[in-house]
Amino acid sequence: MSTKWESVIGLEVHVHLRTRSKLFSPAPVVYGAPPNHAVHVIDLGLPGVLPVLNGRAVELAIRAALATHCTVQPRSVFARKNYFYPDLPKGYQISQYEEPLATGGWLEVPSHANGGVRRVGITRVHLEEDAGKSIHDAAIAGARGSHVDLDRAGVPLIEIVSEPDLRSPEEAGAYLRSLRELLRWVGVSDGDLEKGQLRCDANVSLRPRGSTELGVRTECKNLNSFRFVEGALRAEIARQTRVLEAGERVVQATLHYDAERDATRVMRLKENADDYRYFPEPDLLPLEVDEAEVARIRAELPELPEERRARFQAQHSLSEGDAAVLTSSRALADFFEAAARAHGQAKSVAPWLLRDVLQALKEREIDIAECRLAPEALAELVRLVDASRLTAKQARDLVPELVASGGDPAALVRERGLAVVSDAGVLEEAVEEVLRAHAELAARHREGDEKVVHFLMGQVMKRLRGQADPAALRRVLIEKLGR
Repeated sequence: MSTKWESVIGLEVHVHLRTRSKLFSPAPVVYGAPPNHAVHVIDLGLPGVLPVLNGRAVELAIRAALATHCTVQPRSVFARKNYFYPDLPKGYQISQYEEPLATGGWLEVPSHANGGVRRVGITRVHLEEDAGKSIHDAAIAGARGSHVDLDRAGVPLIEIVSEPDLRSPEEAGAYLRSLRELLRWVGVSDGDLEKGQLRCDANVSLRPRGSTELGVRTECKNLNSFRFVEGALRAEIARQTRVLEAGERVVQATLHYDAERDATRVMRLKENADDYRYFPEPDLLPLEVDEAEVARIRAELPELPEERRARFQAQHSLSEGDAAVLTSSRALADFFEAAARAHGQAKSVAPWLLRDVLQALKEREIDIAECRLAPEALAELVRLVDASRLTAKQARDLVPELVASGGDPAALVRERGLAVVSDAGVLEEAVEEVLRAHAELAARHREGDEKVVHFLMGQVMKRLRGQADPAALRRVLIEKLGR
C-alpha cells in the first residue's frame, strides 16, 4: 500500500456457541450429518410456530461478553433482520440490533509494531441465529444448480463487532486468532474454522495518513480462514489504493473475495442496516438479565489470558514476550504451570517449552493438547540437564521423540546409555588422546590462541559421543593445555 494512505479495519466475527440444541428450537446442533437431517419447523418459521430461547446459549453469550470486557445490558431485544436467500427460507433472521446483549469492551492483541500487546475496542456482542448453507459445488449440485443444507439454520451465534481500530491485514489476523483462542479459553466455542464455527466479515476503508476522518468502507463477506481474511484485506486495500490514486471515489459495496485470483469483486452495492428493514421480533419478549446472574457467570470464568500473562511476568520473572507466547492458548499455559510445579523452577522450564517443545509441535503440525509429552516428563528432562546427567544437546535430541511418543526421560537415558560422562579419569584419557592427535594446536594455545579450545572441546565430545559433561571437560582440557 502506498505510504500516502492508512487502512482502517473493523471486523464482524460470527461465532457458533457450544450448545447441543439450536437457538430457538430443540433441533440438535450437529456437524457432518447428512444434509437437512437436523431441521425443525421453528427454524423454518412455518406458520403457527413460536421460538423458545435457549438459556444455555444466553449464558455462553454473557460469558463471551464478560471475557471481552463488555458491559452486559440488563435488557436486550431480538429483532427480525429481513432478507431472502434460499438458505434462509423463512425470509428473516432473528438477531439483535438496536438493543444488543453487551457493549463497550476490548481485546488485547499481539502488536506487530513493538512485540507487546495493544487493545482493540469491541463495539458490541449480540445473539443471533445462523442461516443454512448454499452448496454451489458442481460435483454435488450439478453444473446449473445449487443445493441447500438447512442443518445449520438456527444454530446459536454471537456476533462480535470490533471498533475500526485495526490498521493492517496482519493486525486483523492477530485479532482473529486472539479472539478465537479467548473464546476457546473460556469454553464458549470450539471455533473450528473447517466446520464454519467462526466466520468473519471484514470492513475496510482508506484515508490520507494523518487524517482522523473515516473513508468510504467496503465489506468482504463470509471469510472462513485467517489466511482468507488477511488475503481479502490486502487485495481490497490494493484495489481501493488504485481507485483513489486514479482520482476516483470508492463506492460502498459488499464484496466477495476470490482466493484463486487473489482479488475482490462486488456482490452488491451499498448494504446498510436500513436495507434489512429491522423491526422487533413480535414472538419474543425482551431478554432481561439480572446482576446476580451476571455476577455468577463472572465468578465462574477462568483466569483470563491477560491476567495470567501479568501473573507469569510477576510470579516467574518472565519477559512480556515469553509470557504472551505461553498464554497464547489455555492448554499451553496449563502445561507450563504443571511442568513448572513438577520441576520447582519455572524459569528453568520456560526456555525448553518455548524453544524445543514448540519447535517439535510445529514440525508435526499439532498443538500442545495433542502431544504425548507429559508436563512431568518435561520437568524430569530439565532436571537431568540441571544435574549434569544429560547434556543439553542430548536432551534437545530427545524432545521430538517425547512429543511424538511420550515416555520417561530417565528410563530412556538408562536404556540408551546416554548418561553424561563426568568421571575425571575417562575425561583425562580422552583429552590426552585428542592433544596427541593435535599437538600443533596445543602449541598454538601456549602462544596465546584461545580459539583452539572450542575445536579441541568438539573433538573430545566426538570421541565420547557427545556425552561429556561440558563444564568438567573444559576444566580438564584447560588444565592439560596449561602444562
